[in-house]
Amino acid sequence: MPTPPRPSPSAEKPSSWRKPVFFGLTVALAAGLLGFVSYRATAPDRPASDTPAATATGPDSGTHRELAELARRDAADKLAQGRADAPVVLVEYADFQCGYCGKFARDTEPELIRKYVKDGTLRIEWRNFPIFGDASEAAARASWAAGRQDRFWAFHRAAYAEGAKEKGFGEERLRELARQAGVKDLDRFTRDAGSAAATEAVGSDRQEAYGIGATSTPSFLVNGRPLAGAQPTAVFTQAIEAAAAEEANVGNAGEPAK
Repeated sequence: MPTPPRPSPSAEKPSSWRKPVFFGLTVALAAGLLGFVSYRATAPDRPASDTPAATATGPDSGTHRELAELARRDAADKLAQGRADAPVVLVEYADFQCGYCGKFARDTEPELIRKYVKDGTLRIEWRNFPIFGDASEAAARASWAAGRQDRFWAFHRAAYAEGAKEKGFGEERLRELARQAGVKDLDRFTRDAGSAAATEAVGSDRQEAYGIGATSTPSFLVNGRPLAGAQPTAVFTQAIEAAAAEEANVGNAGEPAK
């Protein structure tokens, strides 16, 4: 895998990041694939037409189908939206202090929800991937706690609102975000955010991200095909529609949907 270059305005990296943890050959291949996509997404002077979408819909069917199994498809998942049996699952690994994650949340995600989640094509599953220190960790645990009261996505909107990051993610600020999100029991919210269960849930998400080779935020899987960075909406549209076509067995690959 090439040495990661300096980030471009499509992805953010922590000031120091750990190496991925590999679980067998499949995950090692996945790490290399996502690392390459991240490199392509952040490489300097990349032509406008040379987007990661080509890689996201490439022929690596064995690896991407293994990665597709990371989609939990749990109808009770508080950090997901869309039908559990949707043909396409977008898994997002993100940090609440990541400016480009906020850009995706404000500029692209609402359009994907309107166009694909509401018609049953797409499911979005969030993974907390705090890589920018203690404040990121606290915000991740707080988002999980908001989810315990069915307010994760409202908290997500409040935390990614324009200018929200600049106000920080201290304890009182997180309670204020929870209040804005409509969390009714703020004392329970505080307890949940500080619980061992929150730490375990966030740690599991982060380990999954490192395990597939993610080193920057936001990173995505679209039915197991990697996409890195806050790419233009058209890139996500292309990846989602290609994945939906493949699942319907009318894609260019000509392979039976599995």
